[in-house]
Amino acid sequence: MIDIARAAGVSKSTVSLVLRDSAQVKGETRQRVEQAMQRLGYVYNRGAASLRAASSDFVGMIISDLTNPFFAELAVGIEDALYRLGFVPILANTNEDHERQAHVLRSLREHHVAGVIMSPARGSDAWSLASQLPASIPGVITMRRMIGSPLPYVGPDNRTGSREAVEHLLRLGHRRIGYFGGDATMTTQQERVGGWRDALAGAGILADETLVFETLPTREGGRQAVDRALALPRPPTAVACYNDIVAMGATRAFASRGIIPGVDIAVVGFDDIAEAEHNAPPLTTVNADTRFLGAQCAESLLGLIRGEDPAGLSFLGQTKLIVRESCGAARRERKAS
Repeated sequence: MIDIARAAGVSKSTVSLVLRDSAQVKGETRQRVEQAMQRLGYVYNRGAASLRAASSDFVGMIISDLTNPFFAELAVGIEDALYRLGFVPILANTNEDHERQAHVLRSLREHHVAGVIMSPARGSDAWSLASQLPASIPGVITMRRMIGSPLPYVGPDNRTGSREAVEHLLRLGHRRIGYFGGDATMTTQQERVGGWRDALAGAGILADETLVFETLPTREGGRQAVDRALALPRPPTAVACYNDIVAMGATRAFASRGIIPGVDIAVVGFDDIAEAEHNAPPLTTVNADTRFLGAQCAESLLGLIRGEDPAGLSFLGQTKLIVRESCGAARRERKAS
């Protein structure tokens, strides 16, 4: 900076103002400084600047499973919002690995990030996260609520969305409704199964817990749930699924057995990822407005950086049932008309 100041005939503080894009520098002076920088090959060292300021313009985005299209869509929503807010996202995929997650958090601390937005790996606990992410670094949790964590949480209203999906199946005449995917250690699964129970109770139906099939939240998990459900003496006539990926695996598995989704069995997913509309058949699902939730994560993090009360920065997004062919509603309406 001293060399640039000498070459441009200005003070070092003027060079600093130009680097910070200050309005205090006249246009002609700014141009002279920028030309000197270009001649001398100067590149601003943001790493050194962030060490001085104990922070930076970088924000860590920790995603638990980028192979899941839902989390990829969420990441895009977060990234777009961070860019608009003037931050540079650093994306890391933990692949549901706790050790990898701890390593990523350690690296982000070393780079003095301005904050962290993370979807925790399955099975993460509040105590471990607190030891890996100090309170001095603003952090927002998304999609997987962590019981006991003081960090703001941003996610969809899982319980209400699941309840409305099952209520739809009840209106279609189904009474033996199963639930596919996730496991009871996952807070998201607890909330969505809670919605399944709420809907059945509202219809005066005792929830049959043998119809809850815990599996990995994957296509393979959906296939396994189908195999187990069809082994019952009285299989379900409809199923609500933990997410769209499980539902897609289930619709394919049913079809491979000659059971046509939307005709012989009703299937409903959750998330409304881009693939859902193009599934065979198109998937009835609960829209969680993923891109909007991603943007809300960025807004909540900005609130923390500004020093706002974390208690007011959590956000529960509204859900909306999207009815397509996999539940059989359209077929029923055609028959009625």
